[in-house]
Amino acid sequence: MFTSGAPSAVQKRLAPGFEKATGHTVIITAATLSEIRKRLQQADAKPDVVVLPRPALMSFEKSGALRPGSMVDIARVGIGVVVREGAPVPDVSTVDALRKTLLNAKSIAHPNPKDGGFAGAHIDRMFERLGIADAVRPKVTLGYAFTGGVANIAKGVAELGLFNISEIVPIKGVTLAGPLPAELQNYIVFSGALHARGASPEPAAAYLRLLLEPRAQEVWKAGGLEAVVVAGN
Repeated sequence: MFTSGAPSAVQKRLAPGFEKATGHTVIITAATLSEIRKRLQQADAKPDVVVLPRPALMSFEKSGALRPGSMVDIARVGIGVVVREGAPVPDVSTVDALRKTLLNAKSIAHPNPKDGGFAGAHIDRMFERLGIADAVRPKVTLGYAFTGGVANIAKGVAELGLFNISEIVPIKGVTLAGPLPAELQNYIVFSGALHARGASPEPAAAYLRLLLEPRAQEVWKAGGLEAVVVAGN
C-alpha cells in the first residue's frame, strides 16, 4: 500500500494485527504526496491500497486510477507545535501567543510547502497571515517528519517544529506543545481507496475495513488523529 506520511505510523501499528488475522502481508510505502504521484504514473506501480489526503485521492478517482466506489474517509489530523523534551514548553494557545513564540524561536522546522504536501503549504501561508513571514522564513529548515524532521527537534537541530500531530506523537525525545489555535488550524482528512491496478482487491478491501473499525479508532486517536465521518460516506 502507498500512504502519505501522517497516517503511516498508525497503519504500521494496525498492520500486524491484520497480518495475523488474515495471513496476508502488508507492505507499507510512505512518501510525500508528490513522490506518490510520480510513482503511480509508472506502469509497474500496482499498489492494492492508497491512503492520501482526500483532495488528492479524489483527483485519482476522477482519472480512473481507483476502483469505483472504493474510496472511504478514515481520519483527520491537525498541525501541532513540537519542542525538544525537557525544553520550556511555549504558549501556542492563542494567535498572539503563537506569533510571539514563532518570532522568539531561534530556529524552526516544518515540511516543504512546495513539494505537494498540504501541511507545509498551510504553515507557509500562516506565516503570511500572521505578518511574520519575512522574520520567520530565514530561520526555517524544511524537512518531512518521516525523513527525520521531528526527530531533528529531539536532536536539537531546530528549536521548534510545526508538523502534523500524528507525526509528532510517535517520536521519542520531543514534547507536543499543543495544536495550532483553532483560528489557524488546518485539518487534513485522509481517505483510502483500492487502486485499479491492484492485484489483491479482496484483501485490500478487508484492510480498508479494518482501518474503520471501532477498535482501530482508538489507535488513530492515540496516534494523534481523529476518526471522521464525512457526509456522503
